[in-house]
Amino acid sequence: MSYKSIVIQSVRYVSDKASRFVPKSGVYPKGFLVGGIHSGVKKDGKSLDLALLKNDFGKEASAAAVFTTNKFKAAPVQVSSKIIKEKKGHGINSLIINSGNANAVTGSQGIKDAQDMVVVTDSILENPSDSTLVMSTGVIGNNLPIDNILSNIPKLALNNLGNSHDHWIACATAICTTDTFPKLVTKQFELNGNTYTLAGLCKGAGMICPNMATLLGFFVTDAPVSPSALKQILKYAVDRSFNSISVDGDMSTNDTIVAIANGAAGGELIENTSSSANSFASLQHEITDFAQQLAQLVVRDGEGATKFIEIKVKDALSYKDAKLVASSIANSSLFKTAMYGKDANWGRILCAIGYANVTSTESIVPSRTSVSFIPVDGSEPLKLLIDGEPELVDEERASQILESEDLVIEVDLGTGGGQDAKFWTCDLSHEYVTINGDYRS
Repeated sequence: MSYKSIVIQSVRYVSDKASRFVPKSGVYPKGFLVGGIHSGVKKDGKSLDLALLKNDFGKEASAAAVFTTNKFKAAPVQVSSKIIKEKKGHGINSLIINSGNANAVTGSQGIKDAQDMVVVTDSILENPSDSTLVMSTGVIGNNLPIDNILSNIPKLALNNLGNSHDHWIACATAICTTDTFPKLVTKQFELNGNTYTLAGLCKGAGMICPNMATLLGFFVTDAPVSPSALKQILKYAVDRSFNSISVDGDMSTNDTIVAIANGAAGGELIENTSSSANSFASLQHEITDFAQQLAQLVVRDGEGATKFIEIKVKDALSYKDAKLVASSIANSSLFKTAMYGKDANWGRILCAIGYANVTSTESIVPSRTSVSFIPVDGSEPLKLLIDGEPELVDEERASQILESEDLVIEVDLGTGGGQDAKFWTCDLSHEYVTINGDYRS
């Protein structure tokens, strides 16, 4: 069977509805090779479950990462965070990722298994020691079938890597668990007369409510970026993308986002210094916009979700307050079930605003707060509350707005602080319970 046939077979589970989010082509950064194979972690005997990325440029890459703050950090999180801390972001040249088993809460054996995945990958790629980061995703509490993984790393590294669209789709598919489609975004941009490329993928559909990072994912670029600059950019971008989404309010033990830059497209090194300030700001903007596109795919694939909801909070005292209010709404089960039921019960929105853990008593003043539904077709907003006073709501129009797959909720806190934030979430349906009620079976 050809490699292309294997890739096609591996994405047959994509529904007609979800297929529109899977790119048919892409532009990919120079100097990276990726791929995915079936290694025997997933029990169906065919699904791709082992992914690898390799920096093939010939020079060491810069890297940055953010990890879950869950106290029960999975073994790969512990191993990868130690590697990137000790190397200070220098010389991270590959990623090895398995799906189907999280290698979380697996004790000392789990640590050894994660370390062995790093050692074998470095060896087969002829990397210096500790040049690989490791990730795992899937069921918590079970040891990895580590022999299957270790014996398949050479097959993946030597026979199944490339830089074609099919290779990137295979890599994105190999990290999926309950996802209904592989999540892949690519982008080119101009900076200082050079053309640079970003490519990124992630997995996630449930256990999505981040704190420092969320789900699993990585993005790479052929732009030249110092490790310290990349770390600062990643933190900023993740706070406004992967840290601004929620499916179900649960944060995983394995959440990891990694960024790697190899400089293969040339140009002057971008640093977080005054002399490089304009380039740094431009790159930060490009990466943040890119990360938001990638993170939003996770919400669109939320387990059992039927709606994609953007929550805009305006005129808060601080960005932190704006984000806390948006997050409070996004994680309200009552709000999310109302959206599933197409019920314009805006009292649930106000309730969630009211209990948001904001920074001061002046952060939320009911008499200054306004709430609206913003139709995605560009028609006039439907105002629900203006300066604390309820509007006479046209229930028929509200129902028409809520029929749409995409919804926008706008909250104006009216503080005069001028700080805004966005958050993306989905509804909560019967199907979410069904999926998670028999996840291990």
